[in-house]
Amino acid sequence: MLCTRLTNARVLTMDPDHPVAHDLGVWRGRVVGVDEAVTSLPAREVIDLQGATVLPGFIDSHVHLAWTGLKASSPSLAGLERVEDALAVVREAVTRPSAPGAWVHIGGYDQRALGRHLTAAELDPVSDGRRVFLMHDSGHACVVNSAVLDQLPADIPHEDGLLVESAMGAVRRLRLPYAQEELADAIEYAGRACLAEGITAAAEAGIGGGLLGHSPVELGAYQLLRDQGRLPLRVQLMPGADTLRPVGAHERDGIPRGLDLGLRTGFGDDWLSVGALKIYTDGGMMARTAALTAPYEGTEGTGQLQDDPERLASLIVDGHLAGWQLAVHAIGDRAADLALDALEHAQTLRPRPDARHRIEHAGLIRPDQLPRFARLGLSAVVQPNFLRYFGDDYATIMGPHRAPWMYRGRGFLDHGITLVGSSDRPVTDGSPLRAVQFMVERASTSGRSIGPDESITVDEALRAYTVAGAYACRWDESAGSLSPGKRADFVVLGDDPRSVETSRIGDIEVVATFVDGREATEGQKL
Repeated sequence: MLCTRLTNARVLTMDPDHPVAHDLGVWRGRVVGVDEAVTSLPAREVIDLQGATVLPGFIDSHVHLAWTGLKASSPSLAGLERVEDALAVVREAVTRPSAPGAWVHIGGYDQRALGRHLTAAELDPVSDGRRVFLMHDSGHACVVNSAVLDQLPADIPHEDGLLVESAMGAVRRLRLPYAQEELADAIEYAGRACLAEGITAAAEAGIGGGLLGHSPVELGAYQLLRDQGRLPLRVQLMPGADTLRPVGAHERDGIPRGLDLGLRTGFGDDWLSVGALKIYTDGGMMARTAALTAPYEGTEGTGQLQDDPERLASLIVDGHLAGWQLAVHAIGDRAADLALDALEHAQTLRPRPDARHRIEHAGLIRPDQLPRFARLGLSAVVQPNFLRYFGDDYATIMGPHRAPWMYRGRGFLDHGITLVGSSDRPVTDGSPLRAVQFMVERASTSGRSIGPDESITVDEALRAYTVAGAYACRWDESAGSLSPGKRADFVVLGDDPRSVETSRIGDIEVVATFVDGREATEGQKL
């Protein structure tokens, strides 16, 4: 007997052997089969979907769940365009009751809206002596007041309270760690937001270290949620690369650096597992720190690498030798050059054909870099909503020659490169459907066309958030399509993305999300 049979549905299975079905059978959290294989079988529950569309649960292959939840509970500067209004938010936040010595953490900071960066000199009069930290929306910069600057080593560079990349990391080390209970609450909040958008699995892009780690024992917050039955969706965790250390392994193992006990990609189960090793090579376009081979339009700046190039390359090689899948953050084309060179060298030293290394963001990829991506078997984990919401700005700072190279779609697919969709939540909107719409339209919210030749089909965009996401996260044996034996994780939509006008895809209703064949969240009843 089946546990559940969905009937009267339009099931887009993403399985080429049976692309569209009307019935779907579930038993003990797994897909048993579709259509004639299950139609006549008895079931404890039969759900008539009245023609609704069903897709495999979306996979967001690059998110920041803890940051998302913490940001949601913090005062925010989002949408403010006047410096005086931003300072008023800081003044009010400082007066809120808090534990003695607690930092004042404020999110939603973006100098582009204000026209310039705030300064420590401006923050000091409204800080009442407390330590104030404004987190840039990109995750690659912050602004702090003098109470924080006074605690930093003298050699940490800043511009009147503005700190970027590794300098920001020095500030975060003063603030850390967060308690596991606080992180668990934030992760649960963000996970439920993902479920509401049809996302059933996500890859947390950096824990324990790097720019966005929150605690040296951060993995424990996810385990706490799992133990308490509060983990809303399946999560794969990417340790920050700076958590590696010399491990003294046997010389025949060829592992120069690793995590304790030799932990690496793949450890865990269907609900909580260790994924790729996250390695930062550069910054971001929003903060103007993505590392480019030519200056940002109208400036002399070319961004920056996170560290000495040789040290970054060594870290990539060591991670490969230790058996990790690597998720290399490279937004600018100069950072991509470094990543490609290092990965090519690593594969020469120890060939691993199924390493499934990933380039996170791949924000600006030159035409000559595409064949190298393909030869190395890399996945490109892109964030389409970056261009949907920030595309006007990004296209301007890249200029007309380079703008078509940003967050590619067609260029990757035509070279046989696995194109993977993700959000980088909370940097921008996490909705897979709105991202799918952009991948087809290649238009920002203002209507500006950005790299129209990089447009892909709706089917290809849906694949980026299902089949390709499962491949990039090494879940392809159990997720990504609604095939017999795979997990019964799926989303019920009010319309078929393939049949509505492209401009409507982002507004399709997410009716319900199922994990393990059970409804995890629901919208309007059918």
